[in-house]
Amino acid sequence: MHKRASGVLAALGTVLLFSGAAMAQDGEPIKVGVLEDQSGDFAAATMVKVHAIELAAEEINAAGGIGGRPIELVVYDTQSDNTRYQEFMRRVLQRDKVDVVFAGFSSASREAYRPIVNQFDGFAFYNNQYEGGVCDANMVVTGAVPEQQFSTLIPWMMEEYGPNVYTIAADYNFGQISAEWVRNIVAENGGKMVGEEFIPLGVSQFSQTIQNIQTAKPDFVVTLLVGTAQASYYEQAASANVSLPMASSVNVGQGYEHKRFTPPSLANMFVTTNYIEEVDSPESADFIQRFKAKFPDEPYINQEAANSYIALNLYKQMVERADGSTDREDLRKIIAEGDVCFDGPSGNVCLDPKSQHMSHTIYLAKVEEDHSITFPTVWEDIKPYWLGEAGCDLTQNDPSEQYTPSNPPPAAN
Repeated sequence: MHKRASGVLAALGTVLLFSGAAMAQDGEPIKVGVLEDQSGDFAAATMVKVHAIELAAEEINAAGGIGGRPIELVVYDTQSDNTRYQEFMRRVLQRDKVDVVFAGFSSASREAYRPIVNQFDGFAFYNNQYEGGVCDANMVVTGAVPEQQFSTLIPWMMEEYGPNVYTIAADYNFGQISAEWVRNIVAENGGKMVGEEFIPLGVSQFSQTIQNIQTAKPDFVVTLLVGTAQASYYEQAASANVSLPMASSVNVGQGYEHKRFTPPSLANMFVTTNYIEEVDSPESADFIQRFKAKFPDEPYINQEAANSYIALNLYKQMVERADGSTDREDLRKIIAEGDVCFDGPSGNVCLDPKSQHMSHTIYLAKVEEDHSITFPTVWEDIKPYWLGEAGCDLTQNDPSEQYTPSNPPPAAN
């Protein structure tokens, strides 16, 4: 059982310090900062990330730690507040002197703390599905990206349902850049965008959006909504008899809406995800069994939980292969070898040296009328190819930038 010190109520949130289990090792602890939303708008999707990191740390410590050194987790509740991400990132890097940080759910939170990681030359893992494009040597990204999710999902939906597409997206960088990817892929496949809306975070009333969709008559709707408030769309659309197929890169796999909402409000939603707990494989079943044994009240094990669990195991491998060094440059030399891989709950994954993003098996999950999940198709070993093809190569230089299809790296301009 992990050992938890007493919580200290700080001005910017609840600070919890964790130490890993079975700490029989003699070496100096490797300190892992964990900045995740244990409360606030995103907590339903992110508390499980903290639990996944705790599970991985406990298992690694029980097996001897990282090269004989125990993992010590330093965990802060960022409360879905970007100012807390900034404050706590400074704190873990300056005061707590962590070796690595696992941080962030929303892209806004990542972009709030990323300059601080660069300022203090830290090393951070972002374990979320996101809109892609971050080319930054201080970051490792384990979540799925648009070329893995949209380049599979959108052509499949167009072939299955038709070429006319309507996108509704959260109005910040995740939604805006993801919508750009959708727009481009629709055009490349001969389709037509019949509507596109960007919804401010916190909005929970969608009557006008629903009317707009009904007027536009799309063949399917791409939903890129995030957070508790925006999730209200689904039940409102179902009540208004909007029975159109839906496509998403973000729902179900993160916020397990198919479990939280009354059927059939998510019926006929198709989601590309690198993991959900319905994945039927021996590796997934074993992961779920171990997870539920430690956290029996966990409501759902999402893709971010799998990514976070994998991330700590990847970090362990990197440090051990670097002869115990936690220096960022030493670890990047290991990544550059091109064979930092892990067999986990979602299958075999590997880090791409150029972008420091991860390959994935991509599952097309369909929500049925009763909100059960089926998998119409699976795409094996999809690489995070876009950044490297566009000109990002962290083995050669470090721009510390985020790029988009309309604003690629300079070499591609």
